Amino acid sequence: MTYDPASANPLSKNPLNTRDDMARALRDLFDPLLPYFSNGNARVRLDGAAAHFDRAAADLEGFARPLWGLAPLGAGGGDFAEWHRFAEGIANGTDPKHPEYWGAVNGRDQRMVELAALGFALALVPEKIWEPLGGRARDNVVAYLKHARKFDYADNNWKFFRIFVDIALDRIGADFDRSLTRQYLEELEGFYIGDGWYRDGNVRRIDHYIPFAMHFYGLIYSKLVDDGYAKRYRERAVLFARDFRHWFGADGAAVPFGRSLTYRFACAGFWSALAFADLEALPWGEVKSLCLQHLRWWKDKPMTNREGVLSIGFGYPNLLMSENYNSAGSPYWAFKAFLPLAIADDHPFWTSAETPPPQPPSVVPQKHPGMVMMHVGDDVIALSSGQENLQMRFGTEKYAKFAYSSRYGFSVESDERGFAGAAFDSSLAFSDDGLHYRVRETNSEAKLAGDVLYAKWSPYQDVEVETWLVPTAPWHVRVHRITTPRPLRTAEGGFAIARRDFELDQLVADGSRAYAIGEADFSGIVDLGSSIRRTGLMQKAPPNTNMIVAKTLVPQLRGEVSAGETVLFTAVLATGDTGVVTRVWTNPPAVPDIAELEALVKRKGVRVSAIEAPGQMP
Repeated sequence: MTYDPASANPLSKNPLNTRDDMARALRDLFDPLLPYFSNGNARVRLDGAAAHFDRAAADLEGFARPLWGLAPLGAGGGDFAEWHRFAEGIANGTDPKHPEYWGAVNGRDQRMVELAALGFALALVPEKIWEPLGGRARDNVVAYLKHARKFDYADNNWKFFRIFVDIALDRIGADFDRSLTRQYLEELEGFYIGDGWYRDGNVRRIDHYIPFAMHFYGLIYSKLVDDGYAKRYRERAVLFARDFRHWFGADGAAVPFGRSLTYRFACAGFWSALAFADLEALPWGEVKSLCLQHLRWWKDKPMTNREGVLSIGFGYPNLLMSENYNSAGSPYWAFKAFLPLAIADDHPFWTSAETPPPQPPSVVPQKHPGMVMMHVGDDVIALSSGQENLQMRFGTEKYAKFAYSSRYGFSVESDERGFAGAAFDSSLAFSDDGLHYRVRETNSEAKLAGDVLYAKWSPYQDVEVETWLVPTAPWHVRVHRITTPRPLRTAEGGFAIARRDFELDQLVADGSRAYAIGEADFSGIVDLGSSIRRTGLMQKAPPNTNMIVAKTLVPQLRGEVSAGETVLFTAVLATGDTGVVTRVWTNPPAVPDIAELEALVKRKGVRVSAIEAPGQMP
């Protein structure tokens, strides 16, 4: 039999309807890790790929991250036969004399991240991993945790990691300086923006770290600790839920956006944390549906290797899209989704019938991330004003495209010298030599005016672009006003759709438009009357660049802008209904009036929160 990637997925045959289904899913995802535990059970090494931190820290990551799901399973009384491994592993990993010692923390260190999972587990299931330890082993654990918390944690969601260590130390009766806990709780307050939204530090971006880190940890804290901070975390989560539900399509898919997407169904961690915290931010049937439907979306994705180990990647194994801090154990932050296993089976999260959220408006503006969410069938398209991440690999593609889709994801580029063959989905690229290229990396200005987004940006120091994004569901329209002192080649892309083998897809490039009809999707782009002539092109994108599928097609428009001012008008359409080619596609939106767009932004424009934090500017 040939290898079937989808059937290797441990979720593939699980209906994921009940508490028992979720517990089975967790065990099925964990079991493939068992052969990779070290002899002393303190390390889990899954392959030879590296992250920027040392191998011992990577092995600790492989050991610790499953605890985000296993600790809730144990707290809820679920069966798990491998607790002895974790008790032994914790004892050996914190013992400086043991060959599997995790190594001492010396400054900001990946170990700090993973000790949060250990702290969470010690607080939740001490009878499984603390009480079995002898006196010397307990002393080593306490000493290790207290040593780690002496160092300064990164100025972002990392501050919660020491707080979780502190919760554990408190639960196991250790003596430590509690004033440091209060200090970090107060510093985390500085990241709160309003309306339930945070920033993950002093950065110009707002991404999935808000739900699967800031809110996730805050909601756990609110369950384990009763104080004023807990009350604030709960109030903010209620506000955030009203916005975050619009990031999910009817099929359960979340809009992939930003970094760390290899954590996959950690995106459901926010809904899981609401259940753990017993906080009905939305009706329980809706929270349950958002959580379980998202897990079900992953059932047919080839996201594991043939043994069932989660790979680095998103929809499939893909090191290209990973971060420098992703080791082979990193994807197991996905286990955050299993937090509801800690609550009893008579909790309303479990007893309520799943209720899909009410039919949303077709267009939902969100000021803080600078997005306009368009609900088109099962798809959610997030038109984006553009954010900034200049420090991380492919930060431009992950934060600064014009649109992101729950159905079509987005693509990263594989060759910075590949202007002719690049994907450029949901991007406008410029090249002065036909080889190298520039796209939007950051904005000097970004505003939301009603449901229209505006941004000002510069691909080169001497080139300025103003972009307006206008939702006209199921289409969206882009207007670009370009001012350049020299001629430049341009390429603008629509959405990437799956490409079939044997050239079975229908590709059309006709004048100033291009579209593709695949097995289940249509994607097209059309020039609405720009001040230059652009030619349609169907791009067979380089493999393994898209987040969701490994081979894609991208419709593009290509042309050359002259020195001076050029205005581009573009309409983009992508849908799972291939029949639109004879209906919607033949009736594109009207050309917007730039003067009216300018007046709208001047009259109603509000500054996008995501770009307010100091950052690197061009």
